[in-house]
Amino acid sequence: MVKKIKDFLIHRDSGSWETVVGLEIHAQVVSESKLFSTAKTEFTVEPNINVTLFDIALPGMLPVLNKACVVQAVRTGLGLNGQVNKKSVFDRKSYFYPDLPQGYQISQFFHPIVSGGYLDIALGDGDERYEKRINLERIHLEQDAGKSIHDLFAGKTAIDLNRAGIALMEIVTKPDMRSADEAMAFLKALRLLLRYLGTCDANMDQGSLRADVNVSVRKVGEPLGTRVELKNINSVKFVGRAIESEAMRQICLIESGESVQQQTCTFDPSTCEIKPLRAKEDEIDYRYFPDPDLPPLYITQEFIDKQRALLPELPSAKSERYQREYGLGRYESLVLVEDKAVSDFFEEVVGFLSGADKAPREAAMWIIGEVFAAMSADGVSIQEKPIKASHLAMIIACVCEGKISRPVSKEVFSHTWETEENPQEFIEKKGLTQVSDEGAVTEWVQEILAAHMQEVEAYKAGKEKLLGFFVGQVMKKSSGKANPKIVGEVVKRLLHS
Repeated sequence: MVKKIKDFLIHRDSGSWETVVGLEIHAQVVSESKLFSTAKTEFTVEPNINVTLFDIALPGMLPVLNKACVVQAVRTGLGLNGQVNKKSVFDRKSYFYPDLPQGYQISQFFHPIVSGGYLDIALGDGDERYEKRINLERIHLEQDAGKSIHDLFAGKTAIDLNRAGIALMEIVTKPDMRSADEAMAFLKALRLLLRYLGTCDANMDQGSLRADVNVSVRKVGEPLGTRVELKNINSVKFVGRAIESEAMRQICLIESGESVQQQTCTFDPSTCEIKPLRAKEDEIDYRYFPDPDLPPLYITQEFIDKQRALLPELPSAKSERYQREYGLGRYESLVLVEDKAVSDFFEEVVGFLSGADKAPREAAMWIIGEVFAAMSADGVSIQEKPIKASHLAMIIACVCEGKISRPVSKEVFSHTWETEENPQEFIEKKGLTQVSDEGAVTEWVQEILAAHMQEVEAYKAGKEKLLGFFVGQVMKKSSGKANPKIVGEVVKRLLHS
């Protein structure tokens, strides 16, 4: 189901307005060294440590293309259904960066490494759910700039070149998004995809994934309006706020008889204030020309096919497989694939439970419920969890086979999480095995009924909701060891005898 344009319109006294959004996303490439030098890319608080003579633009120093960055760009292009170009060219972009010593940026313009591509997004649930394809313009490789520090020395600006020259993939979408929600959904889906591919860690709070947001407004059916670029937004939530704020700013300008200026702005997420930085440059202002120090990059079909064969199972395909093969609901499958480490843990648990029909659904329920809750309480990630997949599988198997009750299983899980002890040994040591012997259960039920004759009479008089009360009292008396199914059957039989 595709949502209609009218659902996104901003209704004003002046009429209905449509927001048009395109994104330019800078994704830092996962690589041990920079795009054109051997300087390391590891994060450090010490300034100007990861720098070579090329990075400081010492005369005579020449760039050497890092093959690992090319591989990552190709993998990203394939993961985004793009066309990997067999010939691409690096260009010089004449644009002044105070923290990029060479005085220009090496980028790609006329011949990018990847053309086209798309990413499908989904929003909403139930009858409100819809899917949409967001098309890409291109993916190209380029250098990152360094970092200017303005508060270290009074009246002076310090430069840290650790980041200068680190490889970026600029992922440029077509203006296909029509709301802040769509843009945020795209950014979330892209972030997840990059993490699965292993080509960018996509940590927006650390600056390894940043978005430039292009926003314009128009009346329905009219040509595209003048776009404004909002630079370097490092949060999905902030991207949404920026789009909504800029769309309303432009509408108010037009309604007051003014025109929207093509410009680059900053967005303050704390106040939603938008401030102009400079007039937006056109392509001619950058004076692109092929970098004379770098030959064209040629990629063979054999290389492309090899990288395609090495791609992992991607999130959308994995979610569909979980629903198809394991019988999971859409919600459960999407939660599990949201983090590759979580989905890996889930599949490891399922592997220990092979043969049980309900095992995958039980494993999903335990991970989304108990494991996530314990991780949140302890402030740990799935990689730091203190419970082994084999141990969680033991607990789930004991529940599925009726060896322990669900209330007892929670106790076993908590103990295993805290101590990492084998849950099977703990169950045997504490005598927690579920009692399914009908004779033993009948004795417990008889004692509870005898102690609650007033409730028994009320039940027989028609207050059938008391059945749960009796079952609960028996479970309490048995310390949670009685089989609740058998308890319910025995309680009913004795009450109606």
